Amino acid sequence: MKFPEQFRWQNAPNGYATKPGDPFGAFRVPAGQAKGRMLAIIAADGDDTGWEHVSVTLPDWNNKSPSWDEMCIVKNLFWDSHECVVQFHPPAENYVNVHSGCLHLWRKAGDPFPMPPKICV
Repeated sequence: MKFPEQFRWQNAPNGYATKPGDPFGAFRVPAGQAKGRMLAIIAADGDDTGWEHVSVTLPDWNNKSPSWDEMCIVKNLFWDSHECVVQFHPPAENYVNVHSGCLHLWRKAGDPFPMPPKICV
């Protein structure tokens, strides 16, 4: 996992402020570099959970979710093109909804994620 330092939000509120080089933090991608809508991102390298993770919201669009293209931008900012990351749809009893417009990307740290045959994707 990589961290796009040019977008790190060093003075983020609510305990999300981090310094360059930290393996976690808050990031803000300006609208001009994200298909026209600002992206707010919280990221962590998975050292404590075993799962690399980013959560993505649209701070200027309450209750709207990021698009596929916006999530692709985020994927490419935090992971290399050859890495597989996923969005999970867990069983309903495991849902945690802190923000209805938030989407997540996950990657099992250190392990390649199993994928279906290319023809199925």
